[in-house]
Amino acid sequence: MRKHRFRNSYMTAGVSVSLVLCLIGIECVLLLSAGALLTRMRENVTITAVLSQEADSTQCARLERMLEASEGYSSFRYVSKEEALQEHIVSLGEDPTAFLGYNPLSASYEIHPSELYSNPDSLAQEAERLESLPYISEVLYPRDLTDLMNRNVHDFSYILLGVALLLLLVSMVLIVNTIRLQIYSKRFIINTMTLVGATSWVTRRPFVLRNMLMGLIAGIVALIVLSGLVYYVEFEMGLFLFPITWMNVAFVCGVVLGSGLLITLFASLIATGRYIRMDNNSLYEI
Repeated sequence: MRKHRFRNSYMTAGVSVSLVLCLIGIECVLLLSAGALLTRMRENVTITAVLSQEADSTQCARLERMLEASEGYSSFRYVSKEEALQEHIVSLGEDPTAFLGYNPLSASYEIHPSELYSNPDSLAQEAERLESLPYISEVLYPRDLTDLMNRNVHDFSYILLGVALLLLLVSMVLIVNTIRLQIYSKRFIINTMTLVGATSWVTRRPFVLRNMLMGLIAGIVALIVLSGLVYYVEFEMGLFLFPITWMNVAFVCGVVLGSGLLITLFASLIATGRYIRMDNNSLYEI
């Protein structure tokens, strides 16, 4: 009967730790998703390099080679005069050739900077460099939008990091209390081992190893549940969270499994240490 009760308390603690580790895993997914969102926002900034009317194919090819060789750009697209005219008609609903008799728009290149070069200073330098080319008449990019976006990036990052740290602290407290309640039923055994002369580590070791094993199993269960949630959100609901790369997967697995092992280690040490230092009379007052 006592063994069955201990097994139930151990399973209850394992389920509780699994739920807390799921919360930690969700924190990691949110951090990665926020980073991926910021990357997409930065790479969607468009620099429009308007070509002069005298620009020829040789100069266009020279510009394309320069863009391909530069690390500051993730992609670019050539927009001919005809394409620019069609986009103008679709967006504004009027055809300038109807009353001008010719196409007044110029060909251009839509250039997307890489994430590292999407800050205001780098964009201003790249725009100045492009404007210095003789076959480019004008360079346009959303200066106010990039300034606002980069100002908010830091604020948003600090807020998200603060929330993650708060949730991590709450998770640690929950796991410590869960393991302390799980070790509570063994407080008399801990006290007896102390009375017969067992060292602190000898007394702690079986509880530490057992609970670290529980933390490892709980971490694996949490990763399975988290994988199911990510699969459902990304592939069933069609909502993109973050790029599923080996580095991101290793980050989430490392944080969840590492948290399960480390937190259960410290929680076991704290809980057993409390009962090791407790005298006989205090054991009955809990």
